[in-house]
Amino acid sequence: MMVGLYIVMARGNLIKKIIGINIFQTSVFMFYISIGKIKGGTAPILPLDMKADPTVLYSNPLPHVLILTAIVVGIATTSLGLALIIRIREAYNTIEELDIIEVEKGEQSRENIYSTFSSLRR
Repeated sequence: MMVGLYIVMARGNLIKKIIGINIFQTSVFMFYISIGKIKGGTAPILPLDMKADPTVLYSNPLPHVLILTAIVVGIATTSLGLALIIRIREAYNTIEELDIIEVEKGEQSRENIYSTFSSLRR
């Protein structure tokens, strides 16, 4: 979990940030799956006669079901993030966070200069 968090915070490359988020997300998945497992528990499948034996210990299936849904959502958010990175690369010609900030600052200063000159013309 800490490796994923470190990658997100310490790296400026947007692809590496997506990878860090995926590592962090996978650690959360593993944590929730480990909660659902009970030592000595069996799969929560009832016999054909539908009479559950009260002496049998069953593992909780709910965390596993929730994680299946979270995996699908994780894949969707990862693909959306990668699509956004492609658009950022097209707009700024880089995927490094610091370079994008520099370009943004340059554009803001040009806009300020343009607005100053346009107000002087009037």
